[in-house]
Amino acid sequence: MKLENRTYDELAVGDTAELKRLITVDDLYIFAQSSGNHNPLHLPGQDSDGDGEPDQGVAPGMFVASLISGVLGNFLPGPGTLYRAQTLDFRGRSQAGEELVARATVKAKEADGIVTLMTEVTRVSDGQVIVTGEARVIAPTRKVITDELEIPGLIVQRHRHFDALLERARPLPALVTAVVAPEEENSLGGAILAAKESIITPILIGDPDLICAAAGRLGEDISGFELIAEPGQEAAARIACELVHEGRAAAVMKGHLHTDDLLRPMLDKEKGLRFGRRFTHIFVMDVPGMPSPLLVTDAAINIAPDLATKVDIVQNAIDLALSIGIETPLAGILSAVETVNPAIQSSIDAALLSKMAERGQIKGGLVDGPLAMDNAVDIAAARTKNLRSAVAGHANILVVPGLDAGNMLAKQLTFISHAEGAGVVMGAKVPVILNSRSDSEKSRLASCAVAALHDARIRGVGK
Repeated sequence: MKLENRTYDELAVGDTAELKRLITVDDLYIFAQSSGNHNPLHLPGQDSDGDGEPDQGVAPGMFVASLISGVLGNFLPGPGTLYRAQTLDFRGRSQAGEELVARATVKAKEADGIVTLMTEVTRVSDGQVIVTGEARVIAPTRKVITDELEIPGLIVQRHRHFDALLERARPLPALVTAVVAPEEENSLGGAILAAKESIITPILIGDPDLICAAAGRLGEDISGFELIAEPGQEAAARIACELVHEGRAAAVMKGHLHTDDLLRPMLDKEKGLRFGRRFTHIFVMDVPGMPSPLLVTDAAINIAPDLATKVDIVQNAIDLALSIGIETPLAGILSAVETVNPAIQSSIDAALLSKMAERGQIKGGLVDGPLAMDNAVDIAAARTKNLRSAVAGHANILVVPGLDAGNMLAKQLTFISHAEGAGVVMGAKVPVILNSRSDSEKSRLASCAVAALHDARIRGVGK
């Protein structure tokens, strides 16, 4: 769209222009960040009046008024316009999800190049006037016709997908979770936080002195939690398995111990938690700007999986995607190329997995590959390569060739794309919540929510 101004000489009393704008939640966060106005009344989900109910998020008055400057700067008078003054009378309120229209109408022209315009912002749905006022501007004297400037896009670093998962998990019965060796602040704090949110009921297993000391440093009272004393970390993991077999726990959560020590007792053929599939790890990533959560697998357990292992990796990921509310899991099998190359094993495995899914050997979702990373998640890249499957460009599950690639991809998303990741191990009799020491509180909480949602789907709870 070209921008064309109206010079002072071209303007006439009665000239009018308007600009429509749909107000989004991200607009409110961007305005709060750029203006420094952190009034919780303007941020959705906050309880600004203390009534226990989350606010809808009232659009700040100055944000609504700023829409007027869009009309003045773009259309009337347009490029080259400078403000002299603006009066504002706020007559109503708006919130995210509403469409507003800002209008300006020339009221008078002064001899020194000043133009006065009547301004208003109204709500499209019912015509409610939100803001009225009067603007005095210096109108441009030179004609300008230019292509609309390409303004860099903004991605708000909020994690709405995790927020949605937490909202779905909170009404469910708290998931009784065996927490193995929560002997320092991060691991214990994650379990306590999830308990406060009514997502899990933790059973703490480990060295009681270390656990109580960690609770003291956190300033938390853990007297209401069951605590099973076992100073040996691998032995604590064995107790977690016993609790699952006894029906006392429906999930296991990693505390402050090595992943190998946690999983070794679970892999025991007689007393472990095997049930037929291989254990596979899945990162559920909330990537700002992505339309849905993005699952990355396997990034923590299977180092160089063969085809049979990849079948379980894909099936476990599809099952988890269904549990967290992805209606149609779309698994993109990643390789360096999007065509089968006999010299690249990952491309061969990808093609075989796609065919196996077509034949019903992998169920519950759509599978396509080989796909390079770009044409797995970007529709323009997929179209450029003439890839027109339902998965290409739309994948919400990324199946990597091996652990190296998966670990790198997940950490790139976390530290470069500002994603949060929830870690869960699938393939055991119960979900295993697998957090790392560097995970944030939101990641730990989301991992518990993912496990709770999967358990609820398997058990048919909450339907």
